[in-house]
Amino acid sequence: MLLTRLLVVVALLVPAACSTGRDAPDTFAFVSPGGQTHLFYEPAQRKRVADLAGPDVTDPARQVSLSDYTGKVVLLALWGAWCPPCRTEAHTLKDISARGKSEGIEVLGLNVRDNRQYAADFVRDSGLTYPSIHDESGRIALRLRGIPLAAVPISLVVDRQQRVAAVHIGEALEEDLRPLLDRVRAE
Repeated sequence: MLLTRLLVVVALLVPAACSTGRDAPDTFAFVSPGGQTHLFYEPAQRKRVADLAGPDVTDPARQVSLSDYTGKVVLLALWGAWCPPCRTEAHTLKDISARGKSEGIEVLGLNVRDNRQYAADFVRDSGLTYPSIHDESGRIALRLRGIPLAAVPISLVVDRQQRVAAVHIGEALEEDLRPLLDRVRAE
């Protein structure tokens, strides 16, 4: 009985200890009703995304932050060079990035649980021009509360007010992402 009570107390304290305390109550936390992997949030439902910042994959001296893109629609792409669907999806993201700049759409990568050199080599070899935050430990990505990091690639559409407008879990094609980006861009 004492062991059971102790386990309950520990279970309640662990989430509190892991919380940064910096996220406001209106900060985005992913919930997947019915196990959905493609969600769109109407403007009244949206929550602000926690600011994600860290060193650039190819230039560790350069800091990249999601807040640098306030006022723009951002396609935030979680990826790893170790992830075959991420490698395939990178070409789609490259195309969206190239065309999106003139439309006010930016692509920002978040490279998770990856060796920096492998990730940097992949970025260079693939000719990717959009920046990616390097997050080898996965701690930066944990600020996206509830996002299943084991399910990369994951794409989030972030609106001009830095709120999550859509989540797409799994490899995405341009025809999956373009309608979401255009819809948010038109708002």
